[in-house]
Amino acid sequence: MSVTTNAPISESPATGVKWAIPERYKVFLQQGMVLLVVVLLAIFFTIMRPNFASWSNISSLLLASVVTGVQALGLSFVIATGGIDLTPGLGMAATSVFAALLIADEGLGLPIWVGIIGGIAAGALLGLINGSLIAYLKMQPMIATLAMMMVCWGAALVMAGGKTVSLRSIAGYDQIAIGQLIPSVPNGVIILILLAIVAGIVMNKTAVGRYALAIGSNKEATRISGVNTPRWEVLAYIICGVFTGISGILMSSRLSAAQPTLGQGYEMYAIAAAVIGGTSLRGGRASIFGAVIGAVTIQTIFNGLTVMGVQDQWQKVVLGVVVLVAVFVDIMRRGGKEE
Repeated sequence: MSVTTNAPISESPATGVKWAIPERYKVFLQQGMVLLVVVLLAIFFTIMRPNFASWSNISSLLLASVVTGVQALGLSFVIATGGIDLTPGLGMAATSVFAALLIADEGLGLPIWVGIIGGIAAGALLGLINGSLIAYLKMQPMIATLAMMMVCWGAALVMAGGKTVSLRSIAGYDQIAIGQLIPSVPNGVIILILLAIVAGIVMNKTAVGRYALAIGSNKEATRISGVNTPRWEVLAYIICGVFTGISGILMSSRLSAAQPTLGQGYEMYAIAAAVIGGTSLRGGRASIFGAVIGAVTIQTIFNGLTVMGVQDQWQKVVLGVVVLVAVFVDIMRRGGKEE
């Protein structure tokens, strides 16, 4: 499930004849390499700590990949336009607290489905605000979403009164993420797979994905061709916001609580997952399947290091190195040029 709008031209030194390398092949090659890295990492961690390969640990690893994977799916649409969104992490905290207060005993006590819809709607509103600031007010994506990230953080703390909102008394809420419709497979993993399929269809088969990629490839040419680029940019951010809201529901379900301070740094995991999977930070290329692979790769590293007893501080150092490597690979894939 990868899409691109351009195919680089290479020249044979022997004949001087120019030939095109389909960009999708490069993306597939990168995804194949990432899968190979995951396998090699799994083998290494299993040799070092045999319990890494236990199904209980693998199930935990996959469940831990869900939130990062869901956010990476949404970010793929924004990054495809050449933009960036720093709100998924603390946006997840804000939307989860909002949803929790709708259904918690200490809140309004409404049915679970109201909380789910409310959380997703809050995410969509966040995306609408982000997109409007960027597309219509012409703010830089990083500055606008950084400001909104702080707004989300403050809003989460204000709504929750600075404390965790417990959801343990809400029967069945925890089953959204950790229940098992399929034996030994957490529902969160199934939800991620279904969302990836939907996102893949939207990216590959609809005008949303087509225009997002076109804007990221050449925004001015797309505008001149008659496309209302601001509208499609806003829609990309709304989609990202919806996935942020879903990640908030899944996280609060997994923890049976909504924590207003939880989510710092998650946006970096999601951005890294998207880039590792083949989405270009310069826009014009996105891979939905790759975003999921990237999320699993990151959690494989974290899980393996945890099993080996590596401290959390060093795990974050490793993540930073992984992000740098992913960006470097993206630059090389673009011909070694970065603007």
